[in-house]
Amino acid sequence: MNLLVVGATGTLGRQVVRRALDEGYQVRCFVRSPKKATFLKEWGAEIVQGDLCDPETLAPALEGITAVIDAATSRPTGPLTIKQVDWDGKVSLIQAAVAAGVERFVFFSILNADKFPDVPLMEIKRCTELLLAESGLNYTILQPCGFMQGLIMQYAIPILEGQAVWMTGETAPIAYMDTQDIAKFAVRALAVPETANKTFPVVGNRAWSGYEIINLCERLSGKEAKIARLPLNLLRAIRQITRFFQWTWNIADRLAFAEVLATGKPMDASMEEVYKVFNLDPKETTTLEAYLQEYFNRIMKKLKEIGYEKDKSKKKKKTPFKSST
Repeated sequence: MNLLVVGATGTLGRQVVRRALDEGYQVRCFVRSPKKATFLKEWGAEIVQGDLCDPETLAPALEGITAVIDAATSRPTGPLTIKQVDWDGKVSLIQAAVAAGVERFVFFSILNADKFPDVPLMEIKRCTELLLAESGLNYTILQPCGFMQGLIMQYAIPILEGQAVWMTGETAPIAYMDTQDIAKFAVRALAVPETANKTFPVVGNRAWSGYEIINLCERLSGKEAKIARLPLNLLRAIRQITRFFQWTWNIADRLAFAEVLATGKPMDASMEEVYKVFNLDPKETTTLEAYLQEYFNRIMKKLKEIGYEKDKSKKKKKTPFKSST
Protein backbone atom coordinates (compact mmCIF):
# COMPACT_ATOMS: atom_id res chain seq x y z
CA MET A 1 0.00 0.00 0.00
CA ASN A 2 1.34 3.43 -0.99
CA LEU A 3 0.66 5.96 1.74
CA LEU A 4 0.65 9.77 1.61
CA VAL A 5 1.17 11.50 4.95
CA VAL A 6 0.05 15.14 5.05
CA GLY A 7 1.55 17.29 7.81
CA ALA A 8 4.48 14.87 7.99
CA THR A 9 6.93 17.25 9.73
CA GLY A 10 4.57 18.01 12.61
CA THR A 11 4.62 16.57 16.13
CA LEU A 12 2.09 13.88 15.21
CA GLY A 13 2.83 13.56 11.50
CA ARG A 14 6.46 12.53 11.96
CA GLN A 15 5.39 9.75 14.33
CA VAL A 16 2.89 8.52 11.73
CA VAL A 17 5.67 8.41 9.13
CA ARG A 18 8.02 6.54 11.47
CA ARG A 19 5.34 3.99 12.38
CA ALA A 20 4.22 3.44 8.80
CA LEU A 21 7.80 2.89 7.61
CA ASP A 22 8.42 0.46 10.46
CA GLU A 23 5.37 -1.53 9.34
CA GLY A 24 6.58 -1.74 5.76
CA TYR A 25 4.46 0.89 4.01
CA GLN A 26 5.77 2.88 1.08
CA VAL A 27 5.49 6.40 2.49
CA ARG A 28 5.33 9.68 0.61
CA CYS A 29 5.39 12.90 2.64
CA PHE A 30 3.54 16.01 1.47
CA VAL A 31 5.52 18.99 2.83
CA ARG A 32 5.82 22.72 2.22
CA SER A 33 9.56 22.83 2.87
CA PRO A 34 11.70 19.88 1.71
CA LYS A 35 14.66 21.34 3.64
CA LYS A 36 12.76 20.84 6.90
CA ALA A 37 11.88 17.29 5.90
CA THR A 38 15.37 15.90 5.24
CA PHE A 39 15.11 13.69 8.33
CA LEU A 40 12.06 12.00 6.80
CA LYS A 41 14.02 11.23 3.64
CA GLU A 42 16.82 9.79 5.78
CA TRP A 43 14.25 7.50 7.41
CA GLY A 44 13.32 6.17 3.96
CA ALA A 45 10.27 8.23 3.01
CA GLU A 46 9.72 9.95 -0.33
CA ILE A 47 9.38 13.73 -0.17
CA VAL A 48 7.04 15.70 -2.40
CA GLN A 49 6.71 19.47 -2.12
CA GLY A 50 3.27 21.05 -2.02
CA ASP A 51 0.82 23.14 -0.07
CA LEU A 52 -2.74 22.43 1.02
CA CYS A 53 -3.54 26.01 0.15
CA ASP A 54 -2.35 25.42 -3.43
CA PRO A 55 -4.79 22.80 -4.82
CA GLU A 56 -2.73 22.36 -8.00
CA THR A 57 0.03 20.66 -5.97
CA LEU A 58 -2.28 17.95 -4.64
CA ALA A 59 -2.95 15.88 -7.77
CA PRO A 60 0.76 15.14 -8.46
CA ALA A 61 1.29 14.20 -4.80
CA LEU A 62 -1.61 11.73 -4.95
CA GLU A 63 -0.47 9.89 -8.08
CA GLY A 64 -0.22 6.16 -7.30
CA ILE A 65 -1.39 6.68 -3.71
CA THR A 66 -3.85 4.21 -2.19
CA ALA A 67 -4.19 5.70 1.32
CA VAL A 68 -3.88 9.09 3.00
CA ILE A 69 -3.26 9.95 6.64
CA ASP A 70 -3.95 13.63 7.23
CA ALA A 71 -2.12 15.03 10.26
CA ALA A 72 -1.85 18.63 9.05
CA THR A 73 -3.09 21.68 10.95
CA SER A 74 -2.32 25.39 11.05
CA ARG A 75 0.36 26.70 13.39
CA PRO A 76 -0.69 29.23 16.06
CA THR A 77 2.08 31.63 15.03
CA GLY A 78 2.05 30.79 11.33
CA PRO A 79 1.04 33.16 8.52
CA LEU A 80 -1.99 31.06 7.48
CA THR A 81 -5.29 31.06 9.33
CA ILE A 82 -7.16 28.06 10.69
CA LYS A 83 -9.78 28.53 7.98
CA GLN A 84 -7.19 28.54 5.20
CA VAL A 85 -5.42 25.36 6.32
CA ASP A 86 -7.94 23.35 8.32
CA TRP A 87 -10.96 24.07 6.15
CA ASP A 88 -10.07 25.35 2.67
CA GLY A 89 -6.99 23.14 2.51
CA LYS A 90 -8.80 20.04 3.76
CA VAL A 91 -11.68 20.53 1.35
CA SER A 92 -9.15 20.61 -1.50
CA LEU A 93 -7.35 17.54 -0.14
CA ILE A 94 -10.54 15.49 0.21
CA GLN A 95 -11.73 16.47 -3.26
CA ALA A 96 -8.32 15.59 -4.74
CA ALA A 97 -8.32 12.24 -2.91
CA VAL A 98 -11.73 11.39 -4.37
CA ALA A 99 -10.55 12.33 -7.88
CA ALA A 100 -7.38 10.22 -7.43
CA GLY A 101 -9.36 7.15 -6.37
CA VAL A 102 -7.78 6.92 -2.91
CA GLU A 103 -8.98 3.78 -1.13
CA ARG A 104 -8.52 4.82 2.53
CA PHE A 105 -8.42 8.20 4.25
CA VAL A 106 -7.53 8.69 7.93
CA PHE A 107 -8.32 12.08 9.44
CA PHE A 108 -7.41 13.51 12.85
CA SER A 109 -10.23 15.49 14.40
CA ILE A 110 -10.62 16.55 18.06
CA LEU A 111 -12.61 14.86 20.79
CA ASN A 112 -16.01 16.54 21.42
CA ALA A 113 -15.62 18.83 18.42
CA ASP A 114 -19.40 18.82 17.94
CA LYS A 115 -19.98 20.34 21.39
CA PHE A 116 -18.18 23.65 20.80
CA PRO A 117 -19.59 25.44 17.73
CA ASP A 118 -18.17 28.77 18.94
CA VAL A 119 -14.58 27.51 18.99
CA PRO A 120 -13.28 27.95 15.40
CA LEU A 121 -11.00 24.91 15.14
CA MET A 122 -13.54 22.62 16.84
CA GLU A 123 -16.31 23.72 14.48
CA ILE A 124 -14.06 23.32 11.45
CA LYS A 125 -13.10 19.82 12.56
CA ARG A 126 -16.79 18.93 12.96
CA CYS A 127 -17.58 20.23 9.49
CA THR A 128 -14.65 18.29 8.02
CA GLU A 129 -15.97 15.12 9.65
CA LEU A 130 -19.31 15.70 7.91
CA LEU A 131 -17.60 16.42 4.60
CA LEU A 132 -15.66 13.17 4.81
CA ALA A 133 -18.79 11.20 5.60
CA GLU A 134 -20.44 12.59 2.47
CA SER A 135 -17.36 12.30 0.21
CA GLY A 136 -17.69 8.64 -0.71
CA LEU A 137 -14.19 7.89 0.61
CA ASN A 138 -13.56 4.96 2.94
CA TYR A 139 -12.57 7.09 5.90
CA THR A 140 -11.57 6.66 9.53
CA ILE A 141 -11.81 9.61 11.91
CA LEU A 142 -9.62 9.60 15.02
CA GLN A 143 -10.35 12.04 17.85
CA PRO A 144 -7.43 12.73 20.20
CA CYS A 145 -7.72 15.51 22.78
CA GLY A 146 -4.16 16.33 23.81
CA PHE A 147 -0.55 15.36 23.10
CA MET A 148 1.83 14.51 25.94
CA GLN A 149 4.59 16.21 23.95
CA GLY A 150 2.89 19.57 24.48
CA LEU A 151 3.23 19.25 28.26
CA ILE A 152 7.01 19.61 28.12
CA MET A 153 6.90 23.26 27.06
CA GLN A 154 3.80 24.00 29.11
CA TYR A 155 4.87 22.48 32.42
CA ALA A 156 8.16 20.56 32.53
CA ILE A 157 10.58 23.16 31.17
CA PRO A 158 9.18 26.15 33.13
CA ILE A 159 9.38 24.12 36.35
CA LEU A 160 12.97 23.03 35.64
CA GLU A 161 14.01 26.60 34.80
CA GLY A 162 12.20 28.20 37.73
CA GLN A 163 9.81 30.08 35.44
CA ALA A 164 6.11 30.64 35.96
CA VAL A 165 3.57 28.03 34.93
CA TRP A 166 0.49 29.91 33.79
CA MET A 167 -2.88 28.60 34.96
CA THR A 168 -6.43 29.86 34.38
CA GLY A 169 -7.94 28.33 37.50
CA GLU A 170 -9.61 24.94 37.67
CA THR A 171 -9.72 23.71 34.09
CA ALA A 172 -11.09 20.60 32.44
CA PRO A 173 -8.94 17.49 32.92
CA ILE A 174 -7.54 16.12 29.64
CA ALA A 175 -6.69 12.51 28.74
CA TYR A 176 -3.35 13.19 27.04
CA MET A 177 -1.78 10.54 24.79
CA ASP A 178 1.75 10.11 23.43
CA THR A 179 1.84 10.88 19.71
CA GLN A 180 3.69 7.61 19.14
CA ASP A 181 0.64 5.75 20.46
CA ILE A 182 -1.77 7.87 18.42
CA ALA A 183 0.28 7.01 15.35
CA LYS A 184 -0.21 3.30 16.10
CA PHE A 185 -3.98 3.73 15.78
CA ALA A 186 -3.68 5.73 12.57
CA VAL A 187 -1.50 3.20 10.80
CA ARG A 188 -3.43 0.22 12.17
CA ALA A 189 -6.66 1.71 10.79
CA LEU A 190 -5.36 1.10 7.27
CA ALA A 191 -5.21 -2.66 7.85
CA VAL A 192 -8.42 -3.17 9.87
CA PRO A 193 -11.56 -3.23 7.67
CA GLU A 194 -13.78 -2.70 10.72
CA THR A 195 -12.47 0.86 11.10
CA ALA A 196 -13.81 2.02 7.73
CA ASN A 197 -16.40 4.81 7.79
CA LYS A 198 -16.28 5.07 11.58
CA THR A 199 -15.15 7.57 14.22
CA PHE A 200 -13.06 6.64 17.27
CA PRO A 201 -11.78 8.53 20.32
CA VAL A 202 -8.03 8.11 20.79
CA VAL A 203 -7.15 9.23 24.32
CA GLY A 204 -4.92 8.33 27.26
CA ASN A 205 -5.75 6.02 30.14
CA ARG A 206 -6.98 8.85 32.38
CA ALA A 207 -7.72 12.57 32.36
CA TRP A 208 -5.30 14.88 34.18
CA SER A 209 -5.96 18.38 35.49
CA GLY A 210 -3.30 21.06 35.21
CA TYR A 211 -2.59 21.03 38.93
CA GLU A 212 -2.22 17.24 38.93
CA ILE A 213 0.36 17.54 36.17
CA ILE A 214 2.22 20.24 38.11
CA ASN A 215 2.31 18.03 41.22
CA LEU A 216 3.64 15.14 39.14
CA CYS A 217 6.36 17.32 37.59
CA GLU A 218 7.36 18.61 41.02
CA ARG A 219 7.70 15.08 42.36
CA LEU A 220 9.69 13.81 39.38
CA SER A 221 11.99 16.83 39.12
CA GLY A 222 12.46 17.60 42.80
CA LYS A 223 11.69 21.24 42.06
CA GLU A 224 8.82 23.44 43.22
CA ALA A 225 6.64 25.07 40.58
CA LYS A 226 5.98 28.80 40.44
CA ILE A 227 2.31 29.14 39.54
CA ALA A 228 0.96 32.32 37.97
CA ARG A 229 -2.80 32.59 37.62
CA LEU A 230 -4.39 34.19 34.59
CA PRO A 231 -8.10 34.99 35.08
CA LEU A 232 -10.29 33.50 32.38
CA ASN A 233 -11.98 36.85 31.78
CA LEU A 234 -8.58 38.40 31.04
CA LEU A 235 -7.85 35.62 28.56
CA ARG A 236 -11.17 36.32 26.87
CA ALA A 237 -10.30 40.01 26.69
CA ILE A 238 -6.94 39.21 25.11
CA ARG A 239 -8.71 37.08 22.53
CA GLN A 240 -11.04 39.97 21.63
CA ILE A 241 -8.07 42.31 21.23
CA THR A 242 -6.20 39.91 18.96
CA ARG A 243 -9.27 39.66 16.73
CA PHE A 244 -8.71 43.31 15.73
CA PHE A 245 -5.49 42.51 13.87
CA GLN A 246 -5.32 40.15 10.92
CA TRP A 247 -1.83 38.90 11.81
CA THR A 248 -3.09 37.71 15.22
CA TRP A 249 -6.33 36.05 14.08
CA ASN A 250 -4.79 32.60 14.35
CA ILE A 251 -3.71 33.28 17.93
CA ALA A 252 -7.18 34.53 18.76
CA ASP A 253 -8.77 31.39 17.38
CA ARG A 254 -6.41 29.24 19.44
CA LEU A 255 -7.21 31.24 22.57
CA ALA A 256 -10.83 30.24 22.06
CA PHE A 257 -9.81 26.85 23.44
CA ALA A 258 -9.97 28.47 26.86
CA GLU A 259 -13.74 28.11 26.56
CA VAL A 260 -13.33 24.33 26.19
CA LEU A 261 -11.21 24.12 29.32
CA ALA A 262 -13.48 26.49 31.24
CA THR A 263 -16.35 24.00 31.17
CA GLY A 264 -14.57 21.85 33.73
CA LYS A 265 -15.87 18.74 31.95
CA PRO A 266 -13.15 16.11 31.43
CA MET A 267 -11.86 15.65 27.88
CA ASP A 268 -11.98 11.88 28.08
CA ALA A 269 -13.71 8.83 26.60
CA SER A 270 -13.85 5.07 27.05
CA MET A 271 -11.23 3.23 25.00
CA GLU A 272 -12.19 -0.36 25.82
CA GLU A 273 -13.98 -1.08 22.54
CA VAL A 274 -11.47 0.95 20.53
CA TYR A 275 -8.58 -1.25 21.63
CA LYS A 276 -10.59 -4.32 20.69
CA VAL A 277 -11.43 -3.05 17.19
CA PHE A 278 -7.84 -2.03 16.48
CA ASN A 279 -6.46 -5.17 18.13
CA LEU A 280 -4.02 -3.18 20.24
CA ASP A 281 -2.98 -3.86 23.84
CA PRO A 282 -3.83 -1.01 26.24
CA LYS A 283 -0.95 -2.11 28.47
CA GLU A 284 1.45 -1.04 25.71
CA THR A 285 0.11 2.52 25.71
CA THR A 286 2.41 4.99 27.46
CA THR A 287 1.02 6.50 30.65
CA LEU A 288 1.61 10.15 31.50
CA GLU A 289 3.59 9.14 34.58
CA ALA A 290 5.93 6.98 32.49
CA TYR A 291 6.28 9.63 29.79
CA LEU A 292 7.25 12.42 32.19
CA GLN A 293 9.42 10.07 34.27
CA GLU A 294 11.45 9.21 31.15
CA TYR A 295 11.73 12.88 30.21
CA PHE A 296 12.92 14.04 33.63
CA ASN A 297 15.34 11.11 33.99
CA ARG A 298 16.87 12.01 30.65
CA ILE A 299 17.04 15.75 31.23
CA MET A 300 18.33 15.46 34.82
CA LYS A 301 21.06 13.08 33.65
CA LYS A 302 22.03 15.58 30.95
CA LEU A 303 22.13 18.44 33.44
CA LYS A 304 24.41 16.43 35.73
CA GLU A 305 26.72 15.67 32.82
CA ILE A 306 26.87 19.34 31.89
CA GLY A 307 27.58 20.26 35.50
CA TYR A 308 30.34 17.67 35.67
CA GLU A 309 31.96 19.00 32.49
CA LYS A 310 31.83 22.55 33.86
CA ASP A 311 33.48 21.44 37.09
CA LYS A 312 36.23 19.68 35.16
CA SER A 313 36.90 22.75 33.03
CA LYS A 314 37.11 24.96 36.12
CA LYS A 315 39.64 22.65 37.72
CA LYS A 316 41.73 22.69 34.56
CA LYS A 317 41.74 26.48 34.53
CA LYS A 318 42.99 26.58 38.12
CA THR A 319 45.98 24.40 37.28
CA PRO A 320 47.10 25.40 33.78
CA PHE A 321 50.68 24.16 34.33
CA LYS A 322 51.85 20.75 35.38
CA SER A 323 54.06 20.66 38.48
CA SER A 324 57.73 20.01 37.77
CA THR A 325 59.23 16.75 38.96
